Amino acid sequence: MSTWALRVERYRDDLVDAVTQVYGASSRPTLIPRLLGAAERAFAARSADLRELDERRLLRPDWLQQPDMVGYAAYTERFAGTLADVADRVGHLRELGVTYLHLMPLLAPRPGDNDGGYAVADYRRVRPDLGTTDDLAALAVTLRASGISLVVDLVLNHVAREHEWARAAAAGDPHYQDYFLTFSDRDEPDRYSATLPEVFPDFAPGNFTFDTEMNRWVWTTFHSWQWDLNWANPDVLVEFAEIIFFLANLGVEVVRLDAIAFLWKRMGTDCQNQPEVHAITQILRALTHMVAPAVAFKAEAIVGPAQLVAYLGVGRHDGRISDLAYHNSLMVQIWSMIACADTRLAAHALGSLPPTPATGTWICYVRCHDDIGWAIDDADAAAVGLDGAAHRRFLSDWYSGEFPESPAAGLVFQANPRTGDRRISGTAAALTGLQTATDDASVDAALGRMFLIHAIIYGWGGIPVIWSGDELGTPNDAHWAAEPGHADDNRWAHRPRLDPARLALRDDTTTVPGRVFAGLRHLGRIRSSLPHLHARVPSEIAWADGPVLVTLRRAPLGPMICVYNVSARTVSFPVEVITGHGFARPWDVISDRAVTADADGLLWLTPYAAWWVIETAQNPA
Repeated sequence: MSTWALRVERYRDDLVDAVTQVYGASSRPTLIPRLLGAAERAFAARSADLRELDERRLLRPDWLQQPDMVGYAAYTERFAGTLADVADRVGHLRELGVTYLHLMPLLAPRPGDNDGGYAVADYRRVRPDLGTTDDLAALAVTLRASGISLVVDLVLNHVAREHEWARAAAAGDPHYQDYFLTFSDRDEPDRYSATLPEVFPDFAPGNFTFDTEMNRWVWTTFHSWQWDLNWANPDVLVEFAEIIFFLANLGVEVVRLDAIAFLWKRMGTDCQNQPEVHAITQILRALTHMVAPAVAFKAEAIVGPAQLVAYLGVGRHDGRISDLAYHNSLMVQIWSMIACADTRLAAHALGSLPPTPATGTWICYVRCHDDIGWAIDDADAAAVGLDGAAHRRFLSDWYSGEFPESPAAGLVFQANPRTGDRRISGTAAALTGLQTATDDASVDAALGRMFLIHAIIYGWGGIPVIWSGDELGTPNDAHWAAEPGHADDNRWAHRPRLDPARLALRDDTTTVPGRVFAGLRHLGRIRSSLPHLHARVPSEIAWADGPVLVTLRRAPLGPMICVYNVSARTVSFPVEVITGHGFARPWDVISDRAVTADADGLLWLTPYAAWWVIETAQNPA
């Protein structure tokens, strides 16, 4: 059998099962041949070097789970300038150990305000100011030669009002009107709205917009100029399958499935996390693995802890949907621990998460391009004696700097007076207090927090991802509101351009940028040497008391214990917490020293200490 026939044989059942779940058995005679025909054409067009990459990835299916994976995320223009300019900064990325580069939305958006590029007007064209699709393909080749996989966003839930599909719909074309969710009056929108949350209550309230050209109401979850797509229409599915094939054949290795939680609408629900979302992902993944098995899917699902693991595939979708998902709960709990100097809530919440599928991998991060929403579950909070709503208010107060003695300098984003919800914008430097530090003691404390939070994500076992600028301790952009279209969105404060002056200091460890960079570089180098950090090995909560969090990884090579002090004071804990897991010669590979107890059997942690402990007499690095 040919390679193509073998792949179809391998993934056809996944395809048929999911198509039946979403579109019904009656759709199969026409829809499946359409999808397979598009896939076969894309397979035939795939270049020789990308086919070689496919074979390499098939031989190493756990490539995303390897401990040498370190990610970096940036806006192209803010990181380097154009796509061609990114190549000039590959050396900077490699110094950090980066093997995964997520360039934020770079497909052509609508003019003017475009939700940071997430209002796409053309999926087959790059933003003109960044370059061309040829430039994107050339960059993918350069990155691949340096061992870096290119990650690109694919916005699934909506398109810009200026997209050709939306323009045709507005002009009255019934074929394209069925690509969207439109209504002649407010009856259905009002019934849906009874259970729908608002994503941007400040500057885009509601979920429906009246389009005067079409004389109909349009579903617009995010902004009035972002039209939600009708995924119940199989034509939309075919369009996006072909778009994924197009990106894959340009050399994109990871497709970030943006706003995936919102795809399926169901009356009486919040229209998020519906079962059809996972079936649609299974269809797209099965087809993509036929064409380009080197390509992985990342689910951009910033959802509650109970819904999160489903995006990595559980039940009938186990191993059949996304390869990566954002560990939003870990990010939230890291900031909660730092603000409270207490680990009990984090231990309970993270310890209560269901296990991840063996093929799934977390994206671990301290922040991203978006704001931070305090996804603290009320039941988790109550389990440790906290009031969930009060704790969320506290975190907003702390990270906006409103709480007495807080060193943070974040900005409140999208305050909702009805719910009391307040999200936070800010760089890692702003949120850890590095931005406001004025003397040696406060600088040292902030640097300690900066190192600690990154040590936690590097030691959790997924792919740690650095947001551009955080590796240099970059503060909030003081001039974020001056750029056209940014004044109403303070998230631009934590999307600063990479500062050449700070970049020039990265190797000078007498400076703040140099000290931050050295810390992250050190974590990356140590991490890459530790088989214990293969992502198939889960992190378990082994012990938590006050400011001390201890996690355990039961790796085939032997156990690994990670110990974190989330407070500004020196604290102790019993050595049995480590030796009880079979350690005879515990060694902290971060500090490259033996772990030894005092005469009372206690181990002492300095402020914001981070230990990665393995059984050895020397650092394997």
